[in-house]
Amino acid sequence: MTSTPGSAGRTAATTPPPSEPSPRVRRFSRAERWVHRTTAALMLLCVVTAACLYIPGLAELVGRRHLVVTLHEWSGLLLPAPFLLGLASRPFRKDLGRLNRFGPHDRRWLRAARRRDHSPGARPAGKFNAGQKVYAAWIAGAVLVMLGTGLLMWFTDLAPLVWRTSATFVHDWLALTIGLVLVGHMGMALADPEARRGMRTGSVERPWARREHPLWDPDKD
Repeated sequence: MTSTPGSAGRTAATTPPPSEPSPRVRRFSRAERWVHRTTAALMLLCVVTAACLYIPGLAELVGRRHLVVTLHEWSGLLLPAPFLLGLASRPFRKDLGRLNRFGPHDRRWLRAARRRDHSPGARPAGKFNAGQKVYAAWIAGAVLVMLGTGLLMWFTDLAPLVWRTSATFVHDWLALTIGLVLVGHMGMALADPEARRGMRTGSVERPWARREHPLWDPDKD
């Protein structure tokens, strides 16, 4: 069988070259970034106003205690609102499911973190690593406890005095713990500029995703 002269050249010319993968991959949707930023702002307002209420030097510097109390109460009451509104977003619900699932690779990640093992392949992770999953679960539970104890302190007729006293004790000490955990969270974020960029812009560099989250395939997300 003979071929028409020039047919091979025309076929080669019309064959598109294989597309190169994008250097950046999508990590968070706009709704997810909105939930994170709004929650962070409310949490920061809670922590700052709490500090102004309990640290004498700050209380004297700021003054206007009634206003500080009002800001603290309403920022705490509104804290679950971004999460509840975020449930309307499919990407947010999908990532929430990922955060709620632990697998064998997560246990391996935690063991490596406990040994401070940073060798390649020692900390396998999907879109979220085990540390992020533990933090998300802990902060969600802490917010619910703070909301419940705060309501007992705010509405004094809801419970007897012994309950309110216990609620005050739990609220105060858990607030201090949350502040310390948030400092650690922000410290880890400052140590990873690409992770911060992912939360700020919604996308991350592909090599970073492969290195830090090797079990995550962003092209199938």
